[in-house]
This record gives sequence, structure tokens and C-alpha cells, in this order.
Amino acid sequence: MTFIKTTEQDSHYNHLEKMSIKDVLNVINQEDQNVPNAVAKALPQIEILVAQIVKNLQKGGRLFYLGAGTSGRLGILDASECPPTFGVPHELVTGLIAGGDIAIRKAVEFAEDDTQQGWKDLQTHKVSTNDIVVGIAASGTTPYVIGALKACQQANISTGCITCNQGSPLVQVADYPIEVVVGPEVLTGSSRMKAGTAQKLVLNMITTTTMIQLGKVKGNKMVDMQLNNDKLVARGIQMVMDQLNVSKSEAQHLLNTHKNVRNVLKKYTDGNT
Repeated sequence: MTFIKTTEQDSHYNHLEKMSIKDVLNVINQEDQNVPNAVAKALPQIEILVAQIVKNLQKGGRLFYLGAGTSGRLGILDASECPPTFGVPHELVTGLIAGGDIAIRKAVEFAEDDTQQGWKDLQTHKVSTNDIVVGIAASGTTPYVIGALKACQQANISTGCITCNQGSPLVQVADYPIEVVVGPEVLTGSSRMKAGTAQKLVLNMITTTTMIQLGKVKGNKMVDMQLNNDKLVARGIQMVMDQLNVSKSEAQHLLNTHKNVRNVLKKYTDGNT
């Protein structure tokens, strides 16, 4: 099958510069509405990857995201939100980006074209066969990502990917590929738009579902969240008030004593928490 980058195909809309603000916003919104449907079609692939991630993490492994540009930044964003949301160690989910941390804010020229650097970046974290590495690349052709996943496979390390093109080279080096085909962007080739949105939705699904499976959620509450700002403290107090039917002052005292919501509920309620 001939590989065609739908993410690089011409936009369905022409003369964008002649459109009114309202018209541009409308066409972007119209195209964005296609994203959830594209993600829905990929749910079977997402399920398979999440099942493998859960398996690896249950045996002491870690999850690595690897990407360049927007894809790399989205992986780092998702990874960085796991410790405060689920109370897990920072190293459990790690995001790596071509060009290093400076590339989070500023593009590093040609960093994504290095076929060796992705594997080198993983080695600094002592990646092992217990771990799983997910490459993120809208195009499915990013050398930094493909090179890393190829090396992982040679080292018997599980690999997955998130891409927005079907039948891409990236899929060939991913044990558990996810293909979310969103079609051409409103602004031709600007894959930070629909493709980026699709990747973010999939990443949300991966870590949220994984953490639920790992027991980091009770009911629908983030009982292991870190209480590291006023908003989260207030949320924790409300959870304790609701679960134990106690006053705000008592809930605050219990949180101060036991440090997080799960510890409070474990001590003062029956059943598994």
C-alpha cells in the first residue's frame, strides 16, 4: 500500500486570508468536529495499547512518551500531569522531546532528523524490557521517533505509537500502533491543529484509563492527587466531607493529619480504597 500523508494534503479551504474572522473560526470548528469520530474509530487500537501499558506498569515498568515538536510537547504535558493528578512518582511516566528540554519552549532546528538521539535519550533513563515506549508523531515519519522505536524493538522493549497517518513507517516499528486519521488541516500541513487535538485526546485516554486500572481512582475521584495548591486542597476537603459526612474543619484536620484523601478514607471507612 502506498503511504500517503493525509496530514500534509491540501486544505479543503482556499483563500483563508480573504475570509472574515467569523468564517475562519467556523471552518476550524467544523474540521475539529471530525476529531472525536476519528478517535472513536481507533478505540480498539487504544484499548490494546493501554492493556499492555497496564501490564508493564504492574510489573514495575515505566511508560515513556517520545516525540518531536508539538507531539513531543503533548507527551511531556501528559506525563507531567500524572504525579499531581494520581500521586505517582515522576519517573513512572516520562515525556522526551527531540532537542531536549529547551525544545519544549523553542524549536531546535533539525533535532527531529537524528535517527540515533531518541534511543540515546531513552538510555539516559536506563530504559529496560519492563518499560514501554510510545512514539508520538502526527506524520508517522519522524526519524527521531522511528529510530528510537526500532532500537527498542531490537532490545525487546515494548513499543506503541500515536500517529495521524495510516500505514506510516512509524507503525512498522510499533508493536501496538494507534492510527487516528483526521485528514487535511485547515491550514495545510499545520498538524498542531486537528492532529494535535487527536493526540491530546488519545493521551488523556491512555493515562487516565491506565491509572484507573492501577487503582489510583476511587469511584470517580482523584483520591491520590497531590495537595500542592489551594484548589486541590479545597477539592480534597470536599471529598472528605462528602465521603465521611464531617464538617469542613474536621475534614481539613484529617487531611492535615493523614496527608492525602486516600489515607483518610482508608482509615475511616470500610472496604477497599
